[in-house]
This record gives sequence, structure tokens and C-alpha cells, in this order.
Amino acid sequence: MSLRVIAGKAKGRKLKSVAGDTTRPITDRVKEALFNILAGDVADSNWWDLFAGTGAVGIEALSRGAASVRFTDSNRAPIEAIKFNVAHCRFESQAEIRRADAFQYLAAAPEREFDYIYIAPPQHKDMWSHALELVDDHIEWVADGGWVIVQIAPREYKFKREFALANLEEFDRRKYGNTLLVFYEKKR
Repeated sequence: MSLRVIAGKAKGRKLKSVAGDTTRPITDRVKEALFNILAGDVADSNWWDLFAGTGAVGIEALSRGAASVRFTDSNRAPIEAIKFNVAHCRFESQAEIRRADAFQYLAAAPEREFDYIYIAPPQHKDMWSHALELVDDHIEWVADGGWVIVQIAPREYKFKREFALANLEEFDRRKYGNTLLVFYEKKR
């Protein structure tokens, strides 16, 4: 799959992909739909691209005017791809790239908050729900009015284990072929 930035300052720039199946690349169709849903809310927002892979979602956010993005992945190959892609798109000053275990990071005391936390872990391992529970347990990661967005295969959601969220609630779900985006916000 050829990855590229689809809009904004870095529009048209090709992104380096990661070999193998350790990442879950987002298609242009899904990325465009996601950013159409967010519309003008991306400008000056702070993102955490949690299982960043190639960094495509966070880079798209930066290209569309986000103030900053933290990119996190636990594997060396994705981190190297993110570093290359961020530099290629000239967003180094707005990017924080960390090689870290997402679950350990989420379980730690939050040191800042994000307007958007994007969760797209490797498929079919129930990692998304565990990450979501950790965000819920440490809700200080999410800014007031912020969203947590999960990208999974539809059958991952269908067969999800039941879990109770104390601080987050689902408010929208969109299916695009074999990709499902599930949107959460803080309970009021």
C-alpha cells in the first residue's frame, strides 16, 4: 500500500511504510473520512498517535494544522519510519517520537493532556480495549472536549469482551470496508 499525506501543508508527500505485519496502515479513504469528521477541530490541537506505525495519522494531523503530535511505538522499525516520515514532511519541531510500550506509558501518571488520542494497535489481539481501559483509568490524558479514536477491524469490535468504562463513552462508530473507527469522549 502506498502511503501519502492527502491534505494540508505536506499534501502529496509519500510516506515510508513498515515491512511486515506489525503495523496497521490506514487507507486514504479512511484517513480522509476521519479528518472530514474532525473538520476544523484539528487546527491547533494536540495528538497522541499511540501505536503510531508509520505515523500517517499524526502526520496528517500536523499537515492539517495540529499544534503537536506525540508518536509512540514499541518497535524499532516503525520508530525509524516515523522519524523519516516526520523529517520528510518537515514537522520535526512539532513531533515528539518515543519508543515505548503503550500500556506501560498509559498506566503512568499523565504528564500532559491531548485533544485526540488515536489507538490503532496490531490487529486481533484485543490490545485496543486494553489501551482504551488504561486511558479511561487515567482520564487526565484526555483534554476537556477531547476524543479517543479507535481504529480496528469490524470483527474485533463485534467480538470485543465486555468492559466497563467509568470516564469515557462511545458516541459514534463508522465502518469503511474492513476498518471501523470508534469514537469516545469524556462522560458528562
